Amino acid sequence: MMTCCRRVRTALTMAASPMASLTMSAPIPSQKCAQLLHLPSRLVLEEEEERGVAHIVEHLAFSATTKYTNHDIVKFLESIGAEFGACQNAVTSVDETVYELFVPVDKPELLSQAISILGEFSSEVRVSASDLEKERGAVMEEYRGSRNANGRMQDAHWVLMMEGSKYAERLPIGLEKVIRTVSPEIVKKFYKKWYQIQDMAVIAVGDFPDTRIVVDLIKTHFEGKIPVVGPTVMPRFTVPSHELPRFSIFVESEAAGSAVMISCKVPVAELKTVKDYRNLLSESMFFHALNQRFFKLSRKKDPPYFSCSAAADVLVRPTKAYIMTSSCKQNGTLEALESMLTEVARVRTHGFSEREISFARALLLSEIESAYLERDQMQSTNLRDEYMQHFLRNEPVVGIEHEAQLHKSLLPYVSASEVSKYAENFRTSCGCVIKTIEPQSTATVDDLGAVVSRVNSFEEGQSISLWDEEHIPEEIVGVKPTSGHVAHQFEYPGIGATEFILSNGMRICYKCTNFLDDEVLFTGFSYGGLSELQEREYFSCSMGPTIAGEIGVFGYRPPMLIDMLAGKRAEVGTKLGAYMRSFSGDCSPSDLETALQLVYQLFMTDLEPSEEDVKIVMQMAEESVRAQERDPFNAFANRVRELNYGSSYFFRPIKIGDLQKVDPFKSCEYFSNCFKDPSTFTVVLVGNIDPAIACPLILEYLGGIPRPPEPILDFKRDELQGLPFTLPSTVIREVVHSPMVEAQCSVQLCFPIELNDDNMMEDVHLVGFMSKLLETKIVQVLRFKLGQIYSAGVSVFLGGNKPSRVGNIRGDISVNFSCDPDISSTLVNLALDEILQLQEKGPSIDDVLSILEIEQRAHENGLQENYYWLERILRSYQSRVYSGDVGASFKLQDEGRTRVRNTLSPLTVQSALQRIIPFPCTKQYTVVILMPQISRVQRIKSFIRSVPSHYCRDAKVLAGIAGVAILALSLWRHSRRALKS
Repeated sequence: MMTCCRRVRTALTMAASPMASLTMSAPIPSQKCAQLLHLPSRLVLEEEEERGVAHIVEHLAFSATTKYTNHDIVKFLESIGAEFGACQNAVTSVDETVYELFVPVDKPELLSQAISILGEFSSEVRVSASDLEKERGAVMEEYRGSRNANGRMQDAHWVLMMEGSKYAERLPIGLEKVIRTVSPEIVKKFYKKWYQIQDMAVIAVGDFPDTRIVVDLIKTHFEGKIPVVGPTVMPRFTVPSHELPRFSIFVESEAAGSAVMISCKVPVAELKTVKDYRNLLSESMFFHALNQRFFKLSRKKDPPYFSCSAAADVLVRPTKAYIMTSSCKQNGTLEALESMLTEVARVRTHGFSEREISFARALLLSEIESAYLERDQMQSTNLRDEYMQHFLRNEPVVGIEHEAQLHKSLLPYVSASEVSKYAENFRTSCGCVIKTIEPQSTATVDDLGAVVSRVNSFEEGQSISLWDEEHIPEEIVGVKPTSGHVAHQFEYPGIGATEFILSNGMRICYKCTNFLDDEVLFTGFSYGGLSELQEREYFSCSMGPTIAGEIGVFGYRPPMLIDMLAGKRAEVGTKLGAYMRSFSGDCSPSDLETALQLVYQLFMTDLEPSEEDVKIVMQMAEESVRAQERDPFNAFANRVRELNYGSSYFFRPIKIGDLQKVDPFKSCEYFSNCFKDPSTFTVVLVGNIDPAIACPLILEYLGGIPRPPEPILDFKRDELQGLPFTLPSTVIREVVHSPMVEAQCSVQLCFPIELNDDNMMEDVHLVGFMSKLLETKIVQVLRFKLGQIYSAGVSVFLGGNKPSRVGNIRGDISVNFSCDPDISSTLVNLALDEILQLQEKGPSIDDVLSILEIEQRAHENGLQENYYWLERILRSYQSRVYSGDVGASFKLQDEGRTRVRNTLSPLTVQSALQRIIPFPCTKQYTVVILMPQISRVQRIKSFIRSVPSHYCRDAKVLAGIAGVAILALSLWRHSRRALKS
């Protein structure tokens, strides 16, 4: 019996509501986590001098309250396994703020304390001058991170969409001036005015032993909070519509490529009756059918765009947007725009065909069937979302069982005309905003207007033709293969797995679970990959997956295959790595046959590129390379790789000249050979597998793959060619200056490491614990103590080593963060100081206990996930201790983890830090800092500031801005931008 900690998720949001709300779900026996959300604060309510204050309050909540100080909330939650960021977080959007915690509930006192923290967030956030100063840096760095190309494009589009409304002036991140200078009094006033208990909700969902106890705990921590007498009335804001389309040409020198966005604003529809639900289903079918057309157009000869998709989303409470976005070739925005407008006009004129409607209907039925089958396992998430919408938008809580009934009773009767009518919402008279994004200006506003007029004229003149449909084969596998048989079979009760060797030499291992009723995962791998290639072959062969994907690796072109898979949940992907080639799949148990058919087709298909296929792929590849060259972070990333791994062609970025040398026939030949010989592959399947059904299918489609007369790409793991990389042996500090529209700064601090063959099993686990410790301590110093970064990441790279069973393993541990360019070198030195102190004095016992708890909780949760088991079994096969018995290999790895956990202490961690990382750490490392390109005088001043012996540790002197992972949210979800604490 596998066990897992029971956990609760807690979130806090503020929304306009006439009364406080408390909602509890029933216990969820099979759901080994619980979720609790609590709802306050509307960013749109900020006055001019408060722009950004709602987000600042969100940060301050985790910093200090009446009962907690100095980020003690974060420390407490991490001590019980709730990792900062992943399990304790918050989101600020224009209409609400959500606080979320994800903590164990196996101990009642922990649940009580977690709920008490929510109570603190609701009314007891401390806003002192020192608290505010400490958080300014983190918020400012989050602001800086939003000022990249993607952020600038999001902001510009948001303002254009919301023009004439207060929403246009209220971006979630706020204004730099306010973040830097707002007073504690203004922040406190905003908090007291808008964080009102009557406008909050608490939603608890999960594996509670007794929901009455949870209700009592919530009452204990919230009943004493007194509603404000005569509270401030929550104002409502509207977004004005407009009949004439708005046009914008956004020229962004750092843009990833050319793109077109069409957004049409409509009022948010109610969802209260069965008719409303039928309309929602019809709308979903519309987008499925339209996106299928867009995909097929993108795969035609000389396509108007590389990709295109349509969706709808609620931007703000009163307004919804219908959105189409496309990425296209340089100078191709007008062609893309005309194609997008023409396609929705074609739907308005001719509607969708019955086959297209059947396709969309099958997709929705497949989706609801999957959700229904997994209703017990996913109930907490589903209920949380439904209760959120109930509180925020007064939508009914339907429940997955009733939703499934509605799908099955309504979908068969939704007509093509019902679906097609949603194309009316894409008329350019429906509050339409059309925007193009280009690295260099090639079109004008008049050009955009001319395209709109031309398409409207075509539609009015009935000169838009019918959609041309192609024939779709009935079966994926035309001629069924001759089944193989089991040559050898083994049972591994320790991990609940069965293994057999098929007659064609393929090794199969499957594990039956009941974690998710509608999930089967599988991965097949074989040794031998790109490291075996000569440099002259490398670029052609490495392009194999890209070209093959365009042609269709399963014997059918991608648009045709999508139609063939309509209504089925089965997908298979491939990967070519340095030392392995692999395929992976995810399917419903009822569609396992389809997934295995795709694997069979992968092995049986010989790819032959056409001139048309190659042209499209190379166009996309060239656009991708040019986009990388425009990205200011590209030079930084390239220099990091070169310094840490050398200038080998394997680590070198692809350039336009390399693409011109690609031989597409060689690419396809190599890719086909990679998946040709079944005897070299090991396949692991995990999920809701019924052996009586699955085993015959495995024998038919995997066992039926013919073994070639002579081995193809048959490599022994100990004889593989290693990648030609070298690790630095001295201290190297470099600054990469890159042209930028707005100043950004990224830092990577890297230490070479070497794991000894004698202690390999333990050292691999130790490195994982070390990286978590380093990340935690660096965040504590640079963010919580000094307030100078937003986040930091520590990662371990060991992937350059060939998978030999013997020899030491080389790699590196890297520390990454973003910050104010002016203090980047100072923060590097402070990070080095912290790591050196850990090497010299060791961590505290509390530090060790926290990382042990975080790892244990992650492990316990993982034991309830198919992905986790799949990965662990694969690692057991690929481990250097594997010698034919996967059960024994798994056990040895598990014992290694247990030994490390049992012996982990401040002393053993200190010893590992000295042994694995160069000691002292200041004697061997690399630092690369990305800086904006500056004048020579500014560069000299920056150099003087970076001299190690002269840096100052005082936080006030270090007043700057701090690093953030770049937010890459879709433009139409700008209003939901996650501003995390």
